[in-house]
Amino acid sequence: MGKKAKKLIVATHNEGKVAEIRDILAGLPLEIVFLKEVEGAPVVIEDGKNLTDNALKKAHQISNFCGEITLADDSGLEVDALGGLPGVKSARFAGVDADDMQNNLLLLKEMKEVPQERRGARFTCVLAIVCPDGTVEIIEESCEGTIASAPRGKRGFGYDPLFIFEGGKLTFAEMGPQKKNMVSHRGKALRRLRPIVEKLFGQDRV
Repeated sequence: MGKKAKKLIVATHNEGKVAEIRDILAGLPLEIVFLKEVEGAPVVIEDGKNLTDNALKKAHQISNFCGEITLADDSGLEVDALGGLPGVKSARFAGVDADDMQNNLLLLKEMKEVPQERRGARFTCVLAIVCPDGTVEIIEESCEGTIASAPRGKRGFGYDPLFIFEGGKLTFAEMGPQKKNMVSHRGKALRRLRPIVEKLFGQDRV
């Protein structure tokens, strides 16, 4: 009989995150399984006080349900002129059922009178990986930038059309996926995660 395939459950339904995770973890000898492929997976209420709370809650609940090593992420956009908002509520800035366009429009409205020199912001990503044996790993990375005065670009998701990477002229939505992954908060966090995943799945053993 062949060996049972090693699985990493990724606790997200966000197709943009799915694509980025598949790209950066490509080549690892394991099966990456997303929530849409997990029958009966519970809906995790993201009511934590911060990104770490939410990432850990998702990873723990899905790992307990599946009995597998589980990766979860929570990310947020912190805008200096708004006192760090939308932050942990980034996905729900314009309401519980808000979509990306609604969130972006509200952010532009809130920033309408803010001059360019005060439009600093950062994306922050927290990754949590939880194992059935109780092992927990947490990684946090951020990416500095500014908020554009109007949406630009057709790629990416979330606030990507409004976020101009520090030192550059392009929004994340104007970058190709490979270029974005090289500099983004999630890209940096996933590259740090890769050797941890390799170790957890025993890929560092001869």
